[in-house]
Amino acid sequence: MTMTTEHPVLQLAVLVGSLRAQSYSRKIAKALAARAPDSLRCRFIEIGELPLYNQDLEGETPPAAWSAFRAAIGECDAVLFVTPEYNRSIPGCLKNALDVGSRPSGKSVFKGLPAGVVSVSPGKIGAFGSNQALRQSFVFLDMPVMQQPEAYIGNVAELLDDSGAVKNSDTAALLKDFIEALETWIRTVRPGGSSFDAFMKQREKIAEDYVNGTYVVEGHRDA
Repeated sequence: MTMTTEHPVLQLAVLVGSLRAQSYSRKIAKALAARAPDSLRCRFIEIGELPLYNQDLEGETPPAAWSAFRAAIGECDAVLFVTPEYNRSIPGCLKNALDVGSRPSGKSVFKGLPAGVVSVSPGKIGAFGSNQALRQSFVFLDMPVMQQPEAYIGNVAELLDDSGAVKNSDTAALLKDFIEALETWIRTVRPGGSSFDAFMKQREKIAEDYVNGTYVVEGHRDA
């Protein structure tokens, strides 16, 4: 983790729920990333090549795409989901990514990661159904999700210019407020980011070794 003057730089995984290269969701995700503070580094993690989750494939060598995805999420401090709505719920590719990341049982890479949700639709309701459906999954995944501000981006085609840039000032302000609020939320839930988690795990390991009489000091094992 790199550092700024005041805060460690947070790594934010960005998962886009549409596989289409020029999807509105991806354009909004890029607009959010462009407005992120310097202390928040957005990392787009692709989900389109993940094989459908099948527990039979876990074994000793699960699919390489699964392992790479799990490792990438594990390197991040939080997750931003930007998604359209399919049939009043989230796209199958996004649900599959959640399934892959949450398995094997007890080894979910999503556990404890702060989350933010932006839903995008050409229609008026801003993909409300997918936004709420995704939040249901967070309960089991144990992902503390930012509640406010909410972001339902409706009539999205009217908000972007031909290059995909946001041309509506109110929408631009909403995206800026959202990504800044998300950083605040992440730092509230995980004060030191992934470096803090690593420190705590190391501290717990040292304490456990000390209790068990196996603590190593300067290359010597105390037995």
